[in-house]
Amino acid sequence: MLKHDLVYLTEDASHDAAIEIINEEAFGPGRHVRAAARIREQGPHDRSLSFICTDDGETIASVRMTPILAGGVAGHLLGPLAVRPSHKNRGIGRELVRIAAEAARRKGSEAVILVGDPPYYGPLGFETVAWKALLFPGPVDPARVLVMPFAADVHARLKGVIGWRE
Repeated sequence: MLKHDLVYLTEDASHDAAIEIINEEAFGPGRHVRAAARIREQGPHDRSLSFICTDDGETIASVRMTPILAGGVAGHLLGPLAVRPSHKNRGIGRELVRIAAEAARRKGSEAVILVGDPPYYGPLGFETVAWKALLFPGPVDPARVLVMPFAADVHARLKGVIGWRE
């Protein structure tokens, strides 16, 4: 078995080209029209809360966090999360989610929100948001809107428009 030197780092501008390739591989050209992508187009992601994983110096995975206001919750939108096909099913994505969510919590985020698969994200601490509680800038499957709350009243305040915040 090959030895892998996985290293998790905070994203910086030098990673942009590799991240674009990884996201293209994972999501294809249609990724730009999704509701979550429309939120990300409203303003920049927070590089201090966005991370990559390298294997022997090559960027092989990334996760980004975008500051958002979701109803009455000042939180972060997680995504895209992508891992190169050669490195899937090794726990790299789960570790990136863990690192990013913990960094957001430490920075004072009230919650991390994403649009994703409940069976994957549920064991990582994400919960379903109330049906159609958040209004996205485009179609979204309400069953896939998930939150990792960092305060007891987050679910009660997750009602209304979701969008980028400064």
